[in-house]
Amino acid sequence: MLTLTEFRQARDLLSGILADTSLVYSPHFSRQCGGNVYLKPENMQVTGAYKVRGACFKISTLTEEEKQRGLVTASAGNHAQGVAFAAQRAGVSATIVMPTTTPLVKVNNTKDYGANVVMEGGCFDESAAVAARLAEEQGLTYIHPFNDLTVATGQGTIAYEIFKDLPDVDMILVPIGGGGLAAGVSTLTKLLNPNVKVYGVEPEGAASMKAAMEAGAPVTLPAVSTIADGVAVKTVGDQVFPYVRDNLDGIITVPDDELVDTFLDMMEKHKMVVENSGLLTVAALRHLDCKNKFVVPILSGGNMDVITMSSLIQHGLIHRGRVFTFSVMLPDRPGELLNVASIVAAQQGNIIRLEHNQFVSINRQAEVELRVTLEAFGNDHKNAIVEAMEAAGYVVTIVPATGTFG
Repeated sequence: MLTLTEFRQARDLLSGILADTSLVYSPHFSRQCGGNVYLKPENMQVTGAYKVRGACFKISTLTEEEKQRGLVTASAGNHAQGVAFAAQRAGVSATIVMPTTTPLVKVNNTKDYGANVVMEGGCFDESAAVAARLAEEQGLTYIHPFNDLTVATGQGTIAYEIFKDLPDVDMILVPIGGGGLAAGVSTLTKLLNPNVKVYGVEPEGAASMKAAMEAGAPVTLPAVSTIADGVAVKTVGDQVFPYVRDNLDGIITVPDDELVDTFLDMMEKHKMVVENSGLLTVAALRHLDCKNKFVVPILSGGNMDVITMSSLIQHGLIHRGRVFTFSVMLPDRPGELLNVASIVAAQQGNIIRLEHNQFVSINRQAEVELRVTLEAFGNDHKNAIVEAMEAAGYVVTIVPATGTFG
């Protein structure tokens, strides 16, 4: 059972372990949704994610015999680091099975905490099957990342901190993968103040909790596809599901492209790195009536490798028209390139790449292709540059975005 007594025990145990993740007011997201948005930055937590809460509390409840057998778990990264950290702190060994698609930063961080990492499985569910097999074969103690009420109790302590920082909170948004965080936060929230709304948020390509809600019980999705790797779970936990069902006020799903825009906003407005799973709750603000409400989106983690960050930034800039590529056909004669550059300069565009292809046509003396990649202020500015080129007599073709700046 998830009870106040257990939540208090978890809070007391974690008080000397956790980092301070006090709420951060967001003027930008508040203006966007018309409410008062306070971010809960668990991306700044020990190990870079909220998962350390459940891992530490769970391991504290194990018997000495269970600890000495060694621990095993499966995780796409954040629970892995939480268990590795907690195991190291408790002086016990840990084996972590991670999907082969796990970002490198999460793999390396897990190893840095002293855990034995096994890379096996294409998604969490496949890795979990490997971890269960290892637990049986080697007698290891399995620490489930979400389908465990003790783990969920530790995760739920986030609600205590939200109420401490913002007693008048109206709405809490929580990302959902397997359901442990949602179960803990929603249950404790309703115990503390049943009038506060709690909404779960999933990516459209991995909406396993929404499917479970509609079916009345956990179901297994045939596949999951999302850039939010931390919540790419096919089947939610059957132990935590009843708590989510009874305490959540609704589920919102968001498409991946909204996470790209939100990542760019978070970087530019708050200078914070938040992984895609943690951005779900912020992206969900536009799908809710937040007007004049005090809203807390939980940023569940910030463990993202630089290659993924680079890709998100590039795609975000392209999507907003701040970087784009166009193609024009030019006569192969002196001065044509200068003419194009002058038109772009007059419109205050900033050219960052030129590709001059003389071999696109058999008659290279008649025409060559020029591809121009440039920075703009946004889609309106982009359109103005294209219109200026067309007014000068050029036939302009927008080159489809590649995510590599042209």
